[in-house]
Amino acid sequence: MIIHNLSETNSLLNQFISELRDVNVQRDSMRFRRNIERIGEILSYELSKTLDYRVSTLQTPFGKKTMSLPSNNLVLCSVLRAGLPLHQGLLNYFDKAENAFISAYRHHPEGKDAFEVIVKYFAAPALGGKTLVLTDPMLATGKTLENVLKALKTHGEPKKIHIISVIGSREGVRYVENIFPENTQLWIAAIDDELTTKGYIIPGLGDAGDLSFGVKL
Repeated sequence: MIIHNLSETNSLLNQFISELRDVNVQRDSMRFRRNIERIGEILSYELSKTLDYRVSTLQTPFGKKTMSLPSNNLVLCSVLRAGLPLHQGLLNYFDKAENAFISAYRHHPEGKDAFEVIVKYFAAPALGGKTLVLTDPMLATGKTLENVLKALKTHGEPKKIHIISVIGSREGVRYVENIFPENTQLWIAAIDDELTTKGYIIPGLGDAGDLSFGVKL
């Protein structure tokens, strides 16, 4: 797996990540969602540099211009519900892409630390020969993405896979590195060192879904 950790280079991305982590700024759920969306836009731009391009000639009011334009058939697949703001950020840039959505949540039997990831809802176009972009804002254990990958196999074999995340744990990154094909590329805004026994990233930012849309039952 090719890992693009954008936190290794200082950029405006630092400001958006700092606001996502800040408990005082987190009180504004609209700002929280918008920051995730903006991070999705930045990661989309970086990803776009690796896509395939074709030469195309277009007509301007005063003549013709030859340009290189993206030629990949993209499918953006997001994990509900936390992935929605990140998905919107990608869609702002890849506006011609097809879309897929999947629900995946942690089930802790009897409230214990151990958990399983349950997938219940899945809607996606055919993936054969296309470029699949998986978005999950928090790459904690990597088990959610593993289950998503299993579910997607029923829809064909993508030509290439990209993963986009906001914050991940080092353990989770290593896990998906061993699960996904070698040519998969991970685009991530920050990687934290610690993961708790319950699968929460430390220092992380908390529950991205709750901070975006409110606390669930």
